[in-house]
Amino acid sequence: MFSALGLGVLGYQLLVPTAGSVAEVAAPAPPPPPPARIRIVVAARPLLAGSLLKDEDFAIREVAPETAPDGFITPGDESRIELRGALLRRYLDADAVLHRADVLRPRDRGFLAAVLRPGARAISVGVDVVTGAAGLIWPGDQVDLILTQELAAADAPLARRVVGETVLTDVRVIAVDQQFTRGANPVDATVGRIARTVTLEVTAEQAERVAVAGRLGRIALTVRAIDRSELEQSSDGASIFGADVSPALARSAISQGVRMRVIQGDEQKEVNFR
Repeated sequence: MFSALGLGVLGYQLLVPTAGSVAEVAAPAPPPPPPARIRIVVAARPLLAGSLLKDEDFAIREVAPETAPDGFITPGDESRIELRGALLRRYLDADAVLHRADVLRPRDRGFLAAVLRPGARAISVGVDVVTGAAGLIWPGDQVDLILTQELAAADAPLARRVVGETVLTDVRVIAVDQQFTRGANPVDATVGRIARTVTLEVTAEQAERVAVAGRLGRIALTVRAIDRSELEQSSDGASIFGADVSPALARSAISQGVRMRVIQGDEQKEVNFR
């Protein structure tokens, strides 16, 4: 009986392991942290040297910190404002890293000179809501300059006293106030404000013409179409007088006849031909 009892106890111990014999299951190790990455600004497409950068020229790429080049630019609102309108110094392929040394910002010294084409000059003209096309002129537009002036009464009859002339045609706008690219500074105090100055890219001789025109009368800008038509009429340099615009002035000139100043020696007199 005792031997049967002992065999039963021994079998129970074999079937039910003690607490000390329970196999311990190791907890799974936590996964290793992902490798560190940083975000840098790259070119979204091939960019030519001399380009004025826009928001769509930028893209963002993640790289390992140890592979990031010196002078890289991190994305953010500040860097976007800094790059918008900046001049690109060298050619960049698509996805090429943009370095700080690659750009010349509008506030940097020599920026305006770098924007100009070889041999070109920059000259600014004052504009208002009317002469500046209601503030809708942007950098990169091509414009014509029209001068209107009023001659003295002693120098011209009433029908020819007000005259308009096209001073320059097809010149490039390089800046509006201090904005060098379309859409620069879109959210600031300049929004909704009419531009006060427009800077044009001209030749040396054209710059002199603009300076003289500014003293003679009022300068207005007209924007040329992007798509040029073969039928587009160009100015032939002819002057447009008040009588050419107003039939009333033309009829007045006919009724008054033609007045001519006759000079004989020291004597001057006005003669009307009807």
